[in-house]
Amino acid sequence: MPGTGVFPVSNIVFKIGILGILSVEPASMVIIKDMETFSIALDNGVEEWTPMDTDGWVRRLMTAKSMTVSLNGKRNYGDAGNDYVAGLAYKNGQGCNTKASITFPDGGALAMNCVVNVTEGGGDSTAVEALSFEMMSDGKPTYTPAI
Repeated sequence: MPGTGVFPVSNIVFKIGILGILSVEPASMVIIKDMETFSIALDNGVEEWTPMDTDGWVRRLMTAKSMTVSLNGKRNYGDAGNDYVAGLAYKNGQGCNTKASITFPDGGALAMNCVVNVTEGGGDSTAVEALSFEMMSDGKPTYTPAI
């Protein structure tokens, strides 16, 4: 049931395809356990030009977009999503490509092909091991609004 109003960030559900770009079977899309924080960054390409007829005022047009979803949390050995992401730290090329989805509390959903960029692991000897990564859009994501 879609919700309305305000919600805690913990109501957002992140899933990753653990079979890479080969499959979108529902069973291959799993939650990544023990993630604590996230952010979505949009990188927009804006073309600018100053034609003679605008009295020096710049014209602009949005011509490109990309999205990076950053997740930070703890390394959870034995969790399928967490193990999959951590294992990508040692891969290159299409070995780092997969599918990801985000479901928002209102029922809206975002699905995308992405490149997983593992950015941090490890930590202090008395800390719980960290796992941080980015899911960087590869092509245009699909947003399905809440019904």
